[in-house]
Amino acid sequence: MNGSDAAVRVDMRPMSGQPKSSSRFWHLPGDFLFHQAAVLAAFLAAAALFATVIAIAYDSRISIEAFGIWKFLKSSEWNPVTQTFGAFPFIIGTLVSSAIAMILAVPISFGVAVFISEIAPVWIKKPVAGAIELLAAIPSIVYGLWGLLVFAPVFGQMEPWVSHYLGAIPGIGLLFQGPPVGIGMLTAGIVLAIMILPYISSIMRDVFIAVPAPLRESSYAMGATTWEVAWQIILPYTRSAVIGGVFLGLGRALGETMAVTFVIGNSNVLSASLLMPSATIPSVLANEFTEATTPLYLSSLIYLGLILIAVTLVVRFLAVLLIRRLGRREGTAT
Repeated sequence: MNGSDAAVRVDMRPMSGQPKSSSRFWHLPGDFLFHQAAVLAAFLAAAALFATVIAIAYDSRISIEAFGIWKFLKSSEWNPVTQTFGAFPFIIGTLVSSAIAMILAVPISFGVAVFISEIAPVWIKKPVAGAIELLAAIPSIVYGLWGLLVFAPVFGQMEPWVSHYLGAIPGIGLLFQGPPVGIGMLTAGIVLAIMILPYISSIMRDVFIAVPAPLRESSYAMGATTWEVAWQIILPYTRSAVIGGVFLGLGRALGETMAVTFVIGNSNVLSASLLMPSATIPSVLANEFTEATTPLYLSSLIYLGLILIAVTLVVRFLAVLLIRRLGRREGTAT
């Protein structure tokens, strides 16, 4: 046995004889009760989600039996008069409006977080952070009223310029052609971006501030700029938390109801233009739930809610999968 082997044996023996830290307090009643309460809380949360999915699936059984799954998903016809229902336009509307919101909100949130954590002087950090957090406290219906009464008229005056310049771009010009009515898919996406911006930027700001100071100081000492520090040091160090915040904002955008209902136009016809009125699953539920006078109509609306839950769960699963994959990659790198 050489000296290094002996050192390893000496270091490992005390560790193998230590009792588990979680087992030394099991004899205390308070610790046992806390453990059982935590397990019960986790079980109740999972049971509530499972019960909700089962109840919604049961209430949508009439529509499932009438249209099946694939036919309901791919059909574009939504006609309560003929009792023919399809979810395809609303699924596309939900995904496209959320995608527009993410494209606009994520870069702005990153800039806000970098400004607060790296650029802003001390006297302005708290007011800016407080203003961003105040946006999260505004009810969604207020965003909808603001979008309908203030933003939509102003944006309607800008839409001729959008149609003239962006509509002439080959390939994507079709997305920006339409009448200047001010309401539509693009308007809904912009309002959604403003709504989810405080959630994403707050998480980014908190994790950026938590980056160890020696990483910043060593980078600046080597001549790195603020952009290089933010992009090459801070963002890779916090990417798992940043991705979690981005998916949190995406989940909020997918399920938003009232703000989207006010500004999207609520049209059941699927259009290729982002300036045309459209609809999402939450907006259809908000508009037509009280008008559902037949069992099949009501069941089809509940079926839309079941699809929205499925989309949200898929997004959540992808977020967890991506974060775990990044975590394993970081572990192998170290």
